Amino acid sequence: MSRKNVLIMGAAGRDFHNFNVFFRDNEEYNVVAFTATQIPNIDGRVYPAELAGKLYPDGIKIYEEIELLNLIKEFKVNEVVFSYSDVQFNYVMTKASIVNAAGCSFRLLGGEETQIKSTKPVVAVLAVRTGCGKSQTSRKIVEILTEAGKKVVAIRHPMPYGDLVKQKVQRFAAIEDLKKHECTIEEIEEYEPHIARGGIIYAGVDYEAILREAEKEADVILWDGGNNDMSFYKADVTFTVVDPHRPGHEMIYYPGNTSLRMADAVVINKIDSADAKDILTVINNAKSVVPNAIIIEGASPLTVDNPELIRGKRVLVVEDGPTLTHGEMKYGAGTVAAQKLGAKEIVDPRPFTVDSITETFTKYPNIGILLPAMGYGDKQMKDLEDTINKVDCDSVVIGTPIDLGRILKINKPSTRVMYELQEIGANTLKTVLKQKGLL
Repeated sequence: MSRKNVLIMGAAGRDFHNFNVFFRDNEEYNVVAFTATQIPNIDGRVYPAELAGKLYPDGIKIYEEIELLNLIKEFKVNEVVFSYSDVQFNYVMTKASIVNAAGCSFRLLGGEETQIKSTKPVVAVLAVRTGCGKSQTSRKIVEILTEAGKKVVAIRHPMPYGDLVKQKVQRFAAIEDLKKHECTIEEIEEYEPHIARGGIIYAGVDYEAILREAEKEADVILWDGGNNDMSFYKADVTFTVVDPHRPGHEMIYYPGNTSLRMADAVVINKIDSADAKDILTVINNAKSVVPNAIIIEGASPLTVDNPELIRGKRVLVVEDGPTLTHGEMKYGAGTVAAQKLGAKEIVDPRPFTVDSITETFTKYPNIGILLPAMGYGDKQMKDLEDTINKVDCDSVVIGTPIDLGRILKINKPSTRVMYELQEIGANTLKTVLKQKGLL
């Protein structure tokens, strides 16, 4: 029987996982190519033979998604598997229509086909969009379980933008590990907060190999999700975070709506800075699709290490990159802090951008006057540094979860904005963990 030719559409994360767990040793299929989008400079690589398995001795090439129709024709593709996240329903179905019109089947792999079973209890933290507050929720859960005497190991959704063989299994337990593994800003933003609290976090490419290593030192596995994707592991309890600053998005984004429907508990975050009608909208939407889920209301109170650098100043606000780009948020923690503390002006960085940062604003014109902390590789980190240093402002407000000044040489005074999850009401993360037998 001839093998079915498959092309996997991805963005250097879910696509590799779907290949590893479903296609790698499956002799019914022949994966002819990956395509890549969303993240700069991840095409033009090869998914290496060392990771691809015995059926792919030459590895599998990764192409730009713009080549999709040409690739379907060239490789006589029978089936296209869509494998990336944080996109609207109409975006996904437009891709399906393009693929179907080219004569191919279009497929979305589900949880049973892609989720790995752990030998340890698994807590999954998901979201309906990028930037909802998964990281705050994850940190709080780790704190609760640790205080109960549990050894928690976090595993982060993949961001393998470098040497894929080297990134097969990565363990981070010290700040030095970030340099050892040549992490991008996007990776550091996710790993450093866990490390700073004395935690351990794994990431990489092969998530079964990663899980088996993490299980050796964990009582509980915490799945710290990426974008709005589903968990790679079968979860004993799932928390899904929704954002009242983007009401309605929980109903129209893929796979965020799937993540919502998988929730044992729905965390309504940022209620301290959202409109009451928008909070009610997301609560009602959540109840309409997961009526048995517990609703947890939470705030994200801000702390600023040097507020005097904001009051009355002309400030440049640097926010989390993916939250502003494909997350489509119009503001973040840095913006809220600048407004609350009375900044004289938020300075527009666009006249000062260079190279890849300029390209980011061209690709995402709705970002506005905020600067996304883009850092997918050394060149883009240098472009970000040069842009910040060129901007005519009094100080820099850093709304990312990391100490950006430790990574970049910033030639102006800067202040960090930090935020943690504050639960409000009787329903809390702890009550859900108790109910599910994890405490």
